Amino acid sequence: MDGNIIVTYKVLCQTDVNKEITLLELLTNEKVLKVIKSEFAKGFRNIELTTKEQGALLKLETAKELHTFEVSKDDFADILALAEDDAMTKKLFKKECDRVELVDIKTSCQNPEI
Repeated sequence: MDGNIIVTYKVLCQTDVNKEITLLELLTNEKVLKVIKSEFAKGFRNIELTTKEQGALLKLETAKELHTFEVSKDDFADILALAEDDAMTKKLFKKECDRVELVDIKTSCQNPEI
């Protein structure tokens, strides 16, 4: 099969943050409520915060740089190992950063007339 795969990945560390918080959890936290009220309703009394979408999620995660490399479509089964090899070659692994997460996989065709 002709063509290549463009793989995008990020390097993960032991100290990375990856947490989901519901809007309901956020609005029941007294410290958060106090900050929101003082910022958006300063000087007002008897203010309540409510929401219709209590299940809405906020994601708190460590910002990461994305890295890409290109391999043959025949190497699809080995993409994760190849991403780890690419990270080692680029010296991206550090003391506590020794894993990769695949973010995106795109195919590209070498024969445009097909």
